[in-house]
Amino acid sequence: MNINSLDLNLLQTLNVLLTELNVTRAAQRLHLSQPSVSAQLARLRRHFDDPLLLPGPRGMLPTARAEALREPLRLALEAVEQAVAPPDTFNPANAEVTWRIAATDYTSSALVLPALNLMRAAAPQSRMAILALNPPLVAQQLEKGELDVVFHTGDNAPPTLHQRKLFSERYVLAGRCEHPQLQRPPTLDQFCQLEFVMVSPDGGGFSAATDHALAKLGRSRRVVLSVPHFLFMQETLANSDLVAVLPERLVRHTSHLAVVDLPLEVPGFDILLLWHERLHRDPAQQWLRQQIVAALILS
Repeated sequence: MNINSLDLNLLQTLNVLLTELNVTRAAQRLHLSQPSVSAQLARLRRHFDDPLLLPGPRGMLPTARAEALREPLRLALEAVEQAVAPPDTFNPANAEVTWRIAATDYTSSALVLPALNLMRAAAPQSRMAILALNPPLVAQQLEKGELDVVFHTGDNAPPTLHQRKLFSERYVLAGRCEHPQLQRPPTLDQFCQLEFVMVSPDGGGFSAATDHALAKLGRSRRVVLSVPHFLFMQETLANSDLVAVLPERLVRHTSHLAVVDLPLEVPGFDILLLWHERLHRDPAQQWLRQQIVAALILS
């Protein structure tokens, strides 16, 4: 028996016939004429090589083959209906879902933290997993469903992914509140005389965008400490005379640090939200992206 030769509409007709056991009533339910249903029954008999339904004193009687088909056929048609039905609307209030977000510690602080309370209030049964950002694997992880969304800089974002620009970031100078050189924005000479700590995500780096901008002016600075993440950097700044050039959103609400403008132009960067086409129209994923944007507006 070749299933490719069987019209799905014939199975729907057989399902109704096995329920009604009457061609006339089946035709009414299917919105077909009685001759059309009789013709479909004839095709079904040929396909299954079985009479399927026999005349009886009170309608039609199913054969043993038809009885064996009844329940599997009903379940199969229900599964098809569910598969092709429009997706359910997402109800965050009772959704038990785990969001998987790739972010650096900077974007976790600047974006995930503001969104957390908003999302927890709307979806109290949800969970969130923050995974380390690994740019070379982002597209593959999103395609496989290992991630839902990714926070990524505008540089080198995979072009195959959906993206939304969240904001443009700029750099500022930060240090401890009582730092004598940060009571006002320093001059370029004063800036170059300071001792700096910087984040090097790859480990051990002592040069960044600030150094490239200084080099264009024929100047340089002294970076005395390189750390792998921003959390340790902020503790270092608060407890030493070291200073740092940092993204503004990371420190703009930090009361224990002094924050001033830079005496030179250091190019900033864009932060993007990335996601895969496979989740583009999913109601839950659309809600997640909306919450991130809403939290950004409110922060």
